[in-house]
Amino acid sequence: MIPPPSGSSPDQVNQKLVDQYTEIARLAGGLAHEIKNPLSTIRLNMELLAEDLHEPETPRERRALAKVNVVQRECQRLQELLDDFLDFAKVRRLKLEPTDLNEQVQEMIHFFAPKASEAGIEVIDYLATDLPTVLLDRETFRGALLNLVLNAEQAMPNGGQLMVRSRAAGDQVVLELIDTGCGMDEGVREHVFEAFFSTKRGGSGLGLPTARKIVEAHGGQIDVQSEPGRGTQFSIKLPTLARLSVVPVEGTVER
Repeated sequence: MIPPPSGSSPDQVNQKLVDQYTEIARLAGGLAHEIKNPLSTIRLNMELLAEDLHEPETPRERRALAKVNVVQRECQRLQELLDDFLDFAKVRRLKLEPTDLNEQVQEMIHFFAPKASEAGIEVIDYLATDLPTVLLDRETFRGALLNLVLNAEQAMPNGGQLMVRSRAAGDQVVLELIDTGCGMDEGVREHVFEAFFSTKRGGSGLGLPTARKIVEAHGGQIDVQSEPGRGTQFSIKLPTLARLSVVPVEGTVER
């Protein structure tokens, strides 16, 4: 890290770091967009080739179609990786509003219900009544929840249970997502929030790091507990509105 200039106040140092991060994120986002343009051209031409080879008649044409299919799959994987990276890298400007966390969780459960049923996953909720209000950017926080729910689904390929529990804890609200999936050993658990780390074939390794960025941008923290064969628990802790009332709601929250 570049040392702060002599005589700089903590606020000046923090603002300089934010400005540096914003510039890096802008450049990374610009690069990703530049990659997407030729990628779109490649995908379009692969689709046209696949149409031309739709009914291969010779061994050579069948081999050519197989190669086109491989390129199409890799293009799709690259497209998904770029989308995930752009979501991870962007500077988040949160529109914080007093929110009932339970309502956001119930909306996510309702949205996930058809997919859960198809995957053989039973969703159980233990949401505390009279939960203190929190400040959320609802759309952004919903993205973090979705990443965690999809992670739980992928950890239970043969079905299982996903328990969602909320509770008050002092000046915080705690949300826990507990699955009965395959679990993680210590070596994996220590790296799950690192960008591009993934144990899933074809995974971008950006879902959980993005979820952590979102939670931290809300002034909260996220932790994970897991053991192989015993499932995984993600815990999100968010400050309550009473604690946040001393901070101006309007403005920009960035991480």
